[in-house]
Amino acid sequence: MRPFFITSSGTGVGKTHLTTTLCWQLAQAGKKVTALKPVISGFRPEDDSSDSALILKSLGLSPAPEMMEAISPWRFSAPLAPNMAAEREARPAPALDALVAFCREHASLENDFLLVEGVGGVMVPLSHEHTVMDWMVALGWPVILVVGSYLGTISHTLTAIEVLRQRGVSLHALVVSESPQSDVPMDDTVKTFERFVAMEIPIIKLPRIDKPEPWAHMPPIRWLVDAA
Repeated sequence: MRPFFITSSGTGVGKTHLTTTLCWQLAQAGKKVTALKPVISGFRPEDDSSDSALILKSLGLSPAPEMMEAISPWRFSAPLAPNMAAEREARPAPALDALVAFCREHASLENDFLLVEGVGGVMVPLSHEHTVMDWMVALGWPVILVVGSYLGTISHTLTAIEVLRQRGVSLHALVVSESPQSDVPMDDTVKTFERFVAMEIPIIKLPRIDKPEPWAHMPPIRWLVDAA
């Protein structure tokens, strides 16, 4: 089992876009994949386009309520950071030890890959005591950082990478997910990252494809699929 934690420089930049693409491509390569979205905010049970539902669909699974519960046990309706959403809904915030135990339980299964998608960016609060960064540090797994191609992403990305480095988190890859309607050329952004990010860290461009089930139309992500 090879576990990876998928995080980002902020909200809405493409974590699920990457997770679903990897789920599809690894499964098509004949690999057994488990994917989790343990914490989700802004969740509506009837929404079949939620992050959790899309992850299940990309694995060929039904987004039925019991399946949502299985991969996303901490679900909040408010579109806020988990600590704020939990407080608004008068519910307990996700506890770090419970999150870590949930992820490690799935890492013990006999699969080839485990993909755990975080919530928000690297420093989003899970509770009033812990952040997503604490979650990643506690797991100690390689991290895939997803960032956008929008104006301002360079500072956000390099800041996130520096914080990961300071906390001793292993950065496995940097994925630049194409931001919709961005005026900044994606290739120029990638070239800048290549000057500032360590050479041994792959930098991957992830285009946006406006089709149903876009994960089935994405170009191969060779850095992980071929290594599988």
